[in-house]
Amino acid sequence: MVEEKQIVIDAKGATLGRLASYAAKQALQGKKVVILNSERAIVTGKKKSILRNYLEKKQRGGSSQRGPLFSKLPERIVKRTIRGMLPDYRDGRGREAFKRVLCFREVPEKYKDVKTIKAGKEKHTGYLNIEQISKKI
Repeated sequence: MVEEKQIVIDAKGATLGRLASYAAKQALQGKKVVILNSERAIVTGKKKSILRNYLEKKQRGGSSQRGPLFSKLPERIVKRTIRGMLPDYRDGRGREAFKRVLCFREVPEKYKDVKTIKAGKEKHTGYLNIEQISKKI
């Protein structure tokens, strides 16, 4: 059975930054946050500039053996964005909150019949979803 202090969010059509800030806030309040369909979250803006920004993030950083490592998986991109909204993800409150965040590419069997929060709506501007970004980087 689903816990009482748990929020299940359907990320289909949700703007990534708004979704991440909401999830981070709920996790800091002590709730377990589950994000489904994370590959369908979107980033708004011009397609070329979005891809350029994510490619720069991926190529930035130290030697081949040390970070920062930037994953291509859509659920990890969403989780890393949420991590950026937390105060300090390495220790203290931020670390505990980050442990309460789960991201899934699709809907697992455990969450098929659970009531979800619809986070997104149809956009009429330029955007790319996380699945398209993860394929290009």
